[in-house]
Amino acid sequence: MEGKVLIDGRWQNPASGDFLQVIDPSDGKEFSKIARGNATDVDLAVKSAQSALDGEWGRMIPAERGRLLYSLGQLILDHEDELAELESRDVGKPLRQSRVDVRACARYFEFYAGAVDKIHGQTIPYLEGYTVLTLREPHGVTGHIIPWNYPMQIIGRTIGGALTMGNACVLKPGEEASLTSLKIGDLSLKAGFPPGVLNIVPGLGEEAGEALLKHPGVSHYSFTGSTEIGVKVQQEAAKRAVPVTLELGGKSPNIVFADCNMDNAIKGAISGIFAATGQTCIAGSRLLVQESIHNEFVDKLLTFAKTAQMGDPMSMDTQVGPVTTMPQYEKILGYMDVAKEDGAECVWGGSKADRPECGDGWFVEPTIY
Repeated sequence: MEGKVLIDGRWQNPASGDFLQVIDPSDGKEFSKIARGNATDVDLAVKSAQSALDGEWGRMIPAERGRLLYSLGQLILDHEDELAELESRDVGKPLRQSRVDVRACARYFEFYAGAVDKIHGQTIPYLEGYTVLTLREPHGVTGHIIPWNYPMQIIGRTIGGALTMGNACVLKPGEEASLTSLKIGDLSLKAGFPPGVLNIVPGLGEEAGEALLKHPGVSHYSFTGSTEIGVKVQQEAAKRAVPVTLELGGKSPNIVFADCNMDNAIKGAISGIFAATGQTCIAGSRLLVQESIHNEFVDKLLTFAKTAQMGDPMSMDTQVGPVTTMPQYEKILGYMDVAKEDGAECVWGGSKADRPECGDGWFVEPTIY
C-alpha cells in the first residue's frame, strides 16, 4: 500500500511516479510515504468505478451488499490495534482517541449493513387505474474528499452510506492523513468487494482533489473540510447540476449555567477543545460561563490543563498529543501571539510545550485565556 493508489481492486504506482512524505508529528521525522496521485489516476479510478456499476456490483442485490458491509466492519474491528496505531502515528492523535475512531468506523459499516435491504420507496394515491411510486436508485460514481482529523469516522459515514445504496466510490483522503484510509481500502478487498467499488487516490488537494472535483464522470460529491473549499465544491458541482453533501467547519461556544452538573460540564468542555488537540470542526474553543460560577469553573479547568499528560501519542496514558502538521502548529502559535497583542489574560499555557517528554514534536501547551 505504501506509495500506491488503489484502482480497480489493485494497488498500483501513481501515474506521476511521485510520492509525498508522511511525517510523524511527535518527532518531526518521516516514517512512510503516500502516492502523489494526479488527474490521470483520478480518471482511471472513475472509469473503474463505472465499470463496477456496469458489472457485478451494479447487479448485486441489497442483502449481498449488506453482507460485504458487515464483513468490512468486522475486519476493521479485527485490525483495531493496527489502525489505531497508524492513526496515532500519522496525525498525532492519542491512542485512546484513535481506538474510539476505529470502533466508530466499524459501527457505521455495521449499521449500514443492517439498513441496506430496508430502504424502500413509496406508493402515492392517484387516479383510478394509475399506480404512482418512488424508486430509490444510486447516484452512480460518488466522489469523496475527506479531511485529516477524523478520516476513519468520516469514511464510515460517507463511504459506508454510499456503498449501502449501491454507488461506487472514489476517495481522495487528506494528504496529511491517508494511512488508515489506505488500510481500510485494503480491508475492503479482503472483505470481498468487487474490483472498482472502492478506489483510493491519495495526493494533494490542488492536484488529485481538483481533478476529482472536475471529473465529468462523478455524479455526487461528499466533502468534509473548510467552508472556503466547501463553497468551491458546491460551485464546481453546480456547473453540472451534481448534488453535494457538505460538512463544513464551524465552531460555537459552550454555554455553562450556574445550575449545571459542574463535573459533567468540565468534562464536556475539556473533551470539546483538547480532544484531537483541538483540531476538530466542532471544537468548543469558546466558553461562556455564568458569572456566579466563573471562578470555580476556571479553577477546575486549570486542574486539567496543569496535569494533562502530554507526549508519545502511542501511549494510552497520553491525553494531549502533538499538532498534526507544522503549518498548523505555527498557525496556533500565531493565534497565541494575537491573543497577547489583544490583551487576553492567559491563565495557563500560551506557548509551545517545553517538556522533556515532548522532544522535537509539534506540541502546544493546553491553553486557557
